[in-house]
Amino acid sequence: MAKQEKNNEAFEQILKVTWLGVIINVALVIVKIITGFLVSSMAMIADGFHSLGDLVTDFAIILGVRISKKEPDKDHPYGHGWAENFITVFTAFPLAGAGAFMVYKALMSIVAHTVNKIGYPVLTVAILAIILKEYSFVITKRVAIKLSSSMLYANAWDHRSDALSSLAVAIGAVCSMFGLAYADQIATIIVGLMIVWVAAKILSESIGQFTARAVDEKTHEQIKQIISSQPQIQNWHKLRTRTVGRELFMDLHILVEPTLSIREAHAVAESLEDEMHRQLSQPVNVVIHIEPNEYN
Repeated sequence: MAKQEKNNEAFEQILKVTWLGVIINVALVIVKIITGFLVSSMAMIADGFHSLGDLVTDFAIILGVRISKKEPDKDHPYGHGWAENFITVFTAFPLAGAGAFMVYKALMSIVAHTVNKIGYPVLTVAILAIILKEYSFVITKRVAIKLSSSMLYANAWDHRSDALSSLAVAIGAVCSMFGLAYADQIATIIVGLMIVWVAAKILSESIGQFTARAVDEKTHEQIKQIISSQPQIQNWHKLRTRTVGRELFMDLHILVEPTLSIREAHAVAESLEDEMHRQLSQPVNVVIHIEPNEYN
């Protein structure tokens, strides 16, 4: 499959799973916030705004995909994969801000000695949210790993953080039923801290790509195995890798039989490149330097 065809197919899968997330998040935002206001649950309202943050992330990913799909041009000869990294970083900051604001509001509420009694309506909505968001996490993570998309992987963890925050809300609701003071505020603080932690994790991983960090160890080992499996490559060195969005860029030197013609040596390089495209899940851009093996 040609690189552009692989890219287009991957982007279609990313959009499909992201639009599913949009539908789920829209429903949860409406139900959580309305329920939170009706029963005066700070944790439920905070959880609703967490889902709203997920919704913003979904639309940011859709925008990132639209940009990333563009063909390389004169000003961007390496393509537009940077959009994925940028969108991932963009989603982390508002997520962290929302989490910190939740913690602050809950602490101020405790200082003011405000006691919120919440019960079955909040518990019911929280359980529904846990089921839906955990489902979103599982399917989004599966596609993200398959396509090596850091942007989609970050979104998967947004879903998981929302499921965990709903779990905290559910626990707070149960504790409130048993008369535990400040259960709602404590649940809100737990939710907020989890959101900040997830945002920091996403930001750390995204910044690594901006610094031209090499691929992960698993992918690196897979690349080495692909090179070693080529019978006409007698040795190799100077392998370098980096990622831009979903795309993987690499260059290396291969050593071949010195008596090979230029055409034959080129065929060896093309065979290696074809195997990279076939076996690696993400789009690959390979530059191969051919050297005669003088050490036989």
